[in-house]
Amino acid sequence: VNLTLYTTTAVILLDGDGNRILSKYYGSTGRNAYPSAKEQKAFEKGLFEKTRRANGEIILYDNHVILYRNNIDVFFYVVGSAEENELILSSILNAFYEAVSSILRQQVEKRAILDNLDLVVLALDETIDDGIALETDASVIVSRVSRPRTDTTDIPITEQTLIQAYQTAKERFAERVFKGV
Repeated sequence: VNLTLYTTTAVILLDGDGNRILSKYYGSTGRNAYPSAKEQKAFEKGLFEKTRRANGEIILYDNHVILYRNNIDVFFYVVGSAEENELILSSILNAFYEAVSSILRQQVEKRAILDNLDLVVLALDETIDDGIALETDASVIVSRVSRPRTDTTDIPITEQTLIQAYQTAKERFAERVFKGV
């Protein structure tokens, strides 16, 4: 048995039409089964055609074990080699999906993902690094990705950054306009 930490070959997010929202293929060219963008697109198209009407959670496609989940108009895929343990891939998929769901406040849809793509990519990077699963606890992923917003009104204006000071001044101005002062 060839034991390795490299569990994931790719993570793919496709919209309801099969178009790529986000995809990350892991491994060097020797380990990556789809080194070119053309090969990746062909794989994604075939994968979407195979899973768009299916009600399952796992398939064997093109000599890869693929776990997937869909919500409204987004399909989440975690791809591993044919020898990979499905439970590990399932825990990766569930952790990433739950983290994204929490970051987007349970509104997992294409528009929300595109609006917060930076946070979604950060969540993916906190979940998997170069094909190695780093974290499978969604709450830990969310805590690393999102920082609690500090209330800038409590910080003296002289200690705020320029952007914070601008936001504070804008908020105070808006309050005065609405109060009619």
